[in-house]
Amino acid sequence: MEAVILEDRPTGETIVNGRAYMPDAKGNLVPVEMIKAEHKLEDETVRKIFGYADELSAQVTRFKLHTFDDLEAFEALLAQEYGSAKGGAKGNKTFMTFDGLKKVQVQVADTIDFGAQLQIAKGLVDECLTEWASDARPEIRAIVTRAFNTDKEGQINRAEIFMLLRLDIEDARWKRAMDAVRDAMRVVGSKIYVRFYKRADHKARWESVTIDMAKA
Repeated sequence: MEAVILEDRPTGETIVNGRAYMPDAKGNLVPVEMIKAEHKLEDETVRKIFGYADELSAQVTRFKLHTFDDLEAFEALLAQEYGSAKGGAKGNKTFMTFDGLKKVQVQVADTIDFGAQLQIAKGLVDECLTEWASDARPEIRAIVTRAFNTDKEGQINRAEIFMLLRLDIEDARWKRAMDAVRDAMRVVGSKIYVRFYKRADHKARWESVTIDMAKA
C-alpha cells in the first residue's frame, strides 16, 4: 500500500499513513510517541517564539523600506522646490521635527579592508619596538600586538589599527609605517544605518529609540 504523506504542519509533524512523525536533526522521521516530553516541549516553545520573530522581522523590514521611501520622497520635494538636498559628509543626514524633540539620522559607514602595504607597516613597527626595547611603553606594545593579530575570522583588528594611527610618535620609521597603513586602506563597500532619537524637552538628553533587539 502506498504511503500517504502530509507535510508542513505548523507543529513540525509529518503524517505518514495516519501516524505522526517529526524529523530529527539528521532528517530521520521519528514517531511522535517516541520523542521525550521535554524535547517536544522545547520544540513547541521555539516554534511559538519563531512565530512572533518571523512576523516582527518582516515588520522591521517593511518599516525600514518605508522609512527610506519617506525620506527619499521628502528629499525629492526639497530638490524640486529649492534645487538642493539635505546631506553632510559621506551622505550623513539628520532630519528633525519642528519642535526639535525628535530626529532621524541617516549614517553611511564605509567597510574598510587593508592591502599588502599593511605588512610593510608591520615590519617598520616591529623595527621601532625592537630598537626602543625597554623604553617602549607597555600599552603601545599591547596595541601593536592586538592590531596585527587576526581575529577568529582571520580578519585584521581594524579598531586597533585605527588606534595606532592616533598615537603621537615622532620616530621617522613609525611615521612611514603609519603612512603605509593609510595607503593600505581600501574602501570595499558601505552600509547605511538609520537611527532614531527623542527627548522630553530641549534641556533633556537625546535618547535612542531602540529597534535592534540585541540592544533592547
